[in-house]
Amino acid sequence: MDLRFTADDERFREEVRAFLRIHLPDDIREKVGQQRRLGKDDYVRWHRILHAQGWGAPAWPKEHGGTGWSPLQRVIFEIETIGAGAPRLIPFGLSMIGPVLMKYASPEMQARFLPRIPGMEDFWCQGYSEPGAGSDLSSLKTRAVRRGDRYIVNGQKTWTTYAQYADWIFCLVRTNPDVKPQEGISMLLIDMKSPGVTVRPIVTLDGGRDINETWLEEVEVPVANLVGEENRGWTYAKYLLGHERTGIAGIGQCHREIARLKRLAGAAADGRGGVLIDDARMREKIARVEMDLMALEMLLLRVAAQSGGQPGPEASIVKIRGAEIQQDIAMLQMEVAGPHAWPFDTDWLDAGTAPPDGVPSWAAPACASYLDMRKISIYGGANEVQRDIIARMMMQS
Repeated sequence: MDLRFTADDERFREEVRAFLRIHLPDDIREKVGQQRRLGKDDYVRWHRILHAQGWGAPAWPKEHGGTGWSPLQRVIFEIETIGAGAPRLIPFGLSMIGPVLMKYASPEMQARFLPRIPGMEDFWCQGYSEPGAGSDLSSLKTRAVRRGDRYIVNGQKTWTTYAQYADWIFCLVRTNPDVKPQEGISMLLIDMKSPGVTVRPIVTLDGGRDINETWLEEVEVPVANLVGEENRGWTYAKYLLGHERTGIAGIGQCHREIARLKRLAGAAADGRGGVLIDDARMREKIARVEMDLMALEMLLLRVAAQSGGQPGPEASIVKIRGAEIQQDIAMLQMEVAGPHAWPFDTDWLDAGTAPPDGVPSWAAPACASYLDMRKISIYGGANEVQRDIIARMMMQS
């Protein structure tokens, strides 16, 4: 695979940069730059700006309203948009349920749901994990019993990110309890406004409220909202997870946070009259994580180009390394900020209030970011599970 930028790639990069200079809202750029939380309106507004440009679904084929970009163009787009201070694109519709619908859903379901995703007319969330069914997802207990033209769903989902914003949830449910666990699972699309759906926040270590537990009590779901065939949901779930794991790599975010790390190191005193960026050991640590990111970027491009849009077990390697690199960057930011990172308070960070006396404004968000990055080892399938997948792949090859 030729990984060099062509003249067309460079023109594309300049086109993206010019678009961002004009169309990325200043208030969103400022929030991202100051590591303040974004709300639903911020995400939806940015998605719709991109959709109006025809860029709302970067990885989708043109026949479904996507860009038809090459893998390299998609990476360029991610690096440039995130680096400029744009929010990440919410993955649940674009890179999770969207590809599943394209491959497995009926034409009627595709026509109903796919056109509403790129402009975020529907905000999606994921209903996979349950208490006691996280890494061992096949042990899920949420039941869906068919009664006429409807399923009656009862159960609990957890770690449902952005469920408080969502219009729809794609949900794994057990439709046959009398067979091998993986063979009795189906995938349903559930309207979050349905009677019996309750969302309760889970406050994370950094004070965030983006993840939730979702209760489903006697929720009625039309049979027409079944994806593909009944009891084939495990197949669809694995396909979706391949796309999710590739996206977790966070190439654009890594580039942005390394640039932030360098700025922090250029502003942090080293205790000897200089700044930390002048310390050879700090420069070595930054260089090492930059080299790791470069290797991951090349791997991601190869996986994307060779998979034909259908990531396989190789996505597990991308997920592990992406998670580790993001955590390494957060750790270095904490190291640079030192004790100034600890007295953070998410409420005053979000409000734009000045930090306490003696705390540099650039240092306080480092602790919140470090704590938030702990979860990346777990979501999309814990890194330990990914290593099992890789081992099985190697043994079968």
